[in-house]
Amino acid sequence: MKDYIEERAIEIATYIIEHNATVRQTAGQFGISKSTVHKDVTERLLTINPVLARQARMVLDVNKSERHIRGGMATREKYRHIRDEKCM
Repeated sequence: MKDYIEERAIEIATYIIEHNATVRQTAGQFGISKSTVHKDVTERLLTINPVLARQARMVLDVNKSERHIRGGMATREKYRHIRDEKCM
């Protein structure tokens, strides 16, 4: 594996842990795809730094378990704005 890929995987995992970030937020921050973030954290990082990989994976698992709640809140806000505009 190339050195820059290993460095990127470590940087990504550190960012996820420090910012409690989602895959989508991390991808936007680093200018890479969500699939690259996922592959770096779940596959590549296991061979580079298993402890860091486990920590990042725990954050991502929590985010995944909560995403339906965030999606519901976003939908609620969307329709609240539509309702408020009709009332005006």
